[in-house]
Amino acid sequence: MQKALEEARIASGKDEIPVGAVIVCRGKIIARGHNLTETLNDPTAHAEMQAITAACNTLGGKHLDQCTMYVTLEPCLMCAGASAWAQLGRLVYAASDPKNGFSLFSSRILHPKTDVSAGLMAEQAGKLLKDFFAGKR
Repeated sequence: MQKALEEARIASGKDEIPVGAVIVCRGKIIARGHNLTETLNDPTAHAEMQAITAACNTLGGKHLDQCTMYVTLEPCLMCAGASAWAQLGRLVYAASDPKNGFSLFSSRILHPKTDVSAGLMAEQAGKLLKDFFAGKR
């Protein structure tokens, strides 16, 4: 999760909402991503989407069933759906997202075999987000 927080800090430095993601497969980071929605003028350029695309390219396939994604904020509905299509093996997220997180809708959005853990380094991830939005006000 520490590496995902580093990605979130990179996003913040680009004036992007500070969310970062890394994907680990067999003990090695194979993909990194951070929000790029403003930079790319693309509402789908979330950290998770960037990381999923990079991981699939690295592995040469569309399934990530042997992988774990660490992300600093609970994935939105779009990102949760993408992780389901990728058959993500494990999802670990730091801070919950009470406004846009997938769990507002249903945990069934994820692939049925995806193991989910929440709260790892939630305080640090939450502080990054709070500080970012406080600077916008």
